[in-house]
Amino acid sequence: MPDLSAFAVTRKWPAQYPDRLQLYSLPTPNGVKASIMLEETGLPYEAHKVAFDKNDQMSPEFLSLNPNNKIPAILDPNGPNGKPLPLFESGAILIYLADKTGQLLPADPAARYQAIQWLMFQMGGIGPMFGQVGFFHKFAGKDFEDKRPRDRYVAESKRLLGVLDKHLADRQWIMGDDYSIADIATFPWVRNLIGFYGAGELVGIDGFANVQRVLAAFVARPAVVRGLEIPK
Repeated sequence: MPDLSAFAVTRKWPAQYPDRLQLYSLPTPNGVKASIMLEETGLPYEAHKVAFDKNDQMSPEFLSLNPNNKIPAILDPNGPNGKPLPLFESGAILIYLADKTGQLLPADPAARYQAIQWLMFQMGGIGPMFGQVGFFHKFAGKDFEDKRPRDRYVAESKRLLGVLDKHLADRQWIMGDDYSIADIATFPWVRNLIGFYGAGELVGIDGFANVQRVLAAFVARPAVVRGLEIPK
């Protein structure tokens, strides 16, 4: 049985199953990337809730795992060379889990890097821009009288949706016929933009039929349905 006692995070969130991968997260667009990936691959794991309303993410135990105080983060007791591996950043976690399981990332080198490029497209563009739209449309920023910041992020979000929509015109998924980590990274953010943020009309989502089509296929996947609710 792996011994995880050297990792301070396990003092605040004890591992009931220390032989399983430990997930520290919340069901946010970034958080569910990891839980959906774990559900899709079937890799055994144990989920722990990092409660933002209790500032869990700022606790010394969590910061020992992720000094950037963001979710998700993982602790794999069976990492490379049989040693435990702590890891943060959702994109890095997706690539790691894909490599660990041999799933959801193309084996062909060229296709692999193309999938990773779309993962970076989400992390560098879709996530930050959609998040800003959420701030200025739903949260504190909505009360700002000056709407120029909101409109700047709305315009960029529309541009990104247009890039994605055009790419998906003749494809089932971002990588074509094969569902991948690129989809797992991207569509929780699209779902959040038009759902939780309520910004569908603001960004003109009705004009992006291909994005809507693939989003519908994404949220219909059983593993996605489960992963969107983890941790409870």
